[in-house]
Amino acid sequence: MRFISLAACLCAAFVLQSSASAQAPAAIRIGILNDQAGPYADFGGKTSITAAQMAIEDFGGKVLGKPVEIVSGDHQNKPDVAANIARRWFDLENVSAIAELTNSAVALAVQKIANDQGKITLAVGPATTRLTNEDCSPTGFHWAFDTYSQAVGTARAIVVQGGKSWFILAADYAFGHQMAADLSRVVKENGGTVLGEVRVPLNTQDFSSFLLQASSSKAQIIGLANAGSDTINSVKQAAEFRIAAGGQKLAGLVVVLSDIHALGLPVANGLIFTTAFYWDLNDQTRAWSKRFFDRTGRMPGMVQAGTYSAVMHYLKAIAAAGNADGKAVAAKMREIKVDDFFAKGFVREDGRMVHDMLLVEVKKPDESKGAWDYYKVLKTIAANDAVQPLDQSKCALVKK
Repeated sequence: MRFISLAACLCAAFVLQSSASAQAPAAIRIGILNDQAGPYADFGGKTSITAAQMAIEDFGGKVLGKPVEIVSGDHQNKPDVAANIARRWFDLENVSAIAELTNSAVALAVQKIANDQGKITLAVGPATTRLTNEDCSPTGFHWAFDTYSQAVGTARAIVVQGGKSWFILAADYAFGHQMAADLSRVVKENGGTVLGEVRVPLNTQDFSSFLLQASSSKAQIIGLANAGSDTINSVKQAAEFRIAAGGQKLAGLVVVLSDIHALGLPVANGLIFTTAFYWDLNDQTRAWSKRFFDRTGRMPGMVQAGTYSAVMHYLKAIAAAGNADGKAVAAKMREIKVDDFFAKGFVREDGRMVHDMLLVEVKKPDESKGAWDYYKVLKTIAANDAVQPLDQSKCALVKK
């Protein structure tokens, strides 16, 4: 009879396990980092994870023979929390790209860390143009919209229609500051004036004092340089104060479909704003949006659709590069055209994805055919008009 020691068995098992591990390809891991419980939870939130997962599934679940996995985290709108998560993902969890990143201050912090480590960032939810301007990165990309696109599209249209005098309510952090600056510039360039500006802390519940300042200014237009639940609360409270009844109009600068769903058409109708995506635009957008609805119970906004597009483009770039090295993939992302239901566009040297935008108006209740049928498309804003011209860029990657 032959006896085999326990130690020998354990050793053999370890060798077999190690051999199997060595043969298993390391996964390509993509992090979705955003606000999942705070003021931007509906702006992108957990449904952006669903959109990213759909992109992976549609790509085939693998790239270069390796499985593609999603990890997710809630940054709580705190740059230090986001930075800690990003470092852990890059250093310990083999994450090669971080996407979504709603909140401009968070996105700037994470893009800096990713740049230092040669990793990819796919900013979809944040708005600040600093991501592709002063703080641009060779491995950083800005996908859906920015403060320039939102200010130019919306402000130009309203000023042309006679809305010459403005008062700005701005979120008091990087996004709001940049949006207010871009809005002021566009209004003035088109012959309007800005009568005042007030900065409002993130996640403010009571906008009464800020709205009273705006109302007392007698400005024709109150520009809301905020987003998420801040936009929802400010629009609701403006209706309670009957600001529109007094002759002043509200202009949302960063509005998404879920905001209108939360507000309801009786409150939101007449709002004019710029968006990167509308689910009911054409057959392609409707087909993908139905799939998204079947999984989430809601129609997608521009952040969810943009997250799908950015992740899909990233996977295509890995396949084209033949590896997941950040710099090699970034070069391919700039080389390959973007062509999907979200956009037909391209990525510039500064990392901005250039594509058409839509100027839309919220329908009146009697114009809507049902739930989620909320927008009238007023015009398409050509891609080159929706992005900051490169000759104005402060990005070190742009050749002058």
